[in-house]
Amino acid sequence: MWIGWMEFDVLLGDVHSLKGKRAVLRPIIAELRRNLDVSVAEVGDHDLHRRAEIGVAVVAAHSERVTDALDRAERLIAERPEITLLSARRRLRHSDDD
Repeated sequence: MWIGWMEFDVLLGDVHSLKGKRAVLRPIIAELRRNLDVSVAEVGDHDLHRRAEIGVAVVAAHSERVTDALDRAERLIAERPEITLLSARRRLRHSDDD
């Protein structure tokens, strides 16, 4: 079993409240779930208006499936005009890894 995850640090555009932040993040998270069949959530910077940390995780039998899903997630986030991708950190592990 292969497990992969990415953490995306993003800067939000013209957002002035936590309610505005949710309005920007909600469709991005929904699109990731719907199009990529991954687990996704806001995982950090909860109290900041213009910053967010989005976590994406994938479990699959083959590493290629995990890598492909994470690549697609990164492209989807990077292409969103309402946010700026500041950084992306990726990890990939096999269930037998220590």
